Amino acid sequence: MEELEFILEATEESMVSSISFLEKELLNIRAGKANPNMLSSVKVDYYGAQTPLNQIANINTPDSQTLSIQPWEKDKLEDIEKAILSSNLGFNPMNNGESIIISIPPMTEERRIELVKVAKSEVENAKVSIRNARKEANNEIRKSDASDDMKSNFEVDIQNITDKYTSKIDSIFSTKEKEILSV
Repeated sequence: MEELEFILEATEESMVSSISFLEKELLNIRAGKANPNMLSSVKVDYYGAQTPLNQIANINTPDSQTLSIQPWEKDKLEDIEKAILSSNLGFNPMNNGESIIISIPPMTEERRIELVKVAKSEVENAKVSIRNARKEANNEIRKSDASDDMKSNFEVDIQNITDKYTSKIDSIFSTKEKEILSV
């Protein structure tokens, strides 16, 4: 019984991790509004170490179409600019000697549809992860030496948890899709 409870808890933790990962991945999909998370993948050569941009500079959004990067050391402006350009995010940074300004261009309808497809792909990956967790849990339950009735009950519980997290993923996607498609 305890073994089956443990399997149930571990499976739910795995599914929660899948949801968290999905939410982080969807943050990187920009919806036309400036967001400091857009630069989360940018790494800057900082005294020989590849360092995340947000660890060497403040990143702000003065308005919905602009990102402002204020480095803590002014002599790192050029390194930051190079890192942004080489990150292939499609941004064109402007260095004014004090900070770096990035204007976020308005998105075209084609680009919005493309981003929805990218989001849908991330959602599908999360669903696959959840189904894999369910499969592993069911295999563990079948291996246990509990009664067949108890095994069956726990398999139903696993399926209920799977359904719960799958519908949560659908809800997250629906929200992201609206965000991307809204002009």
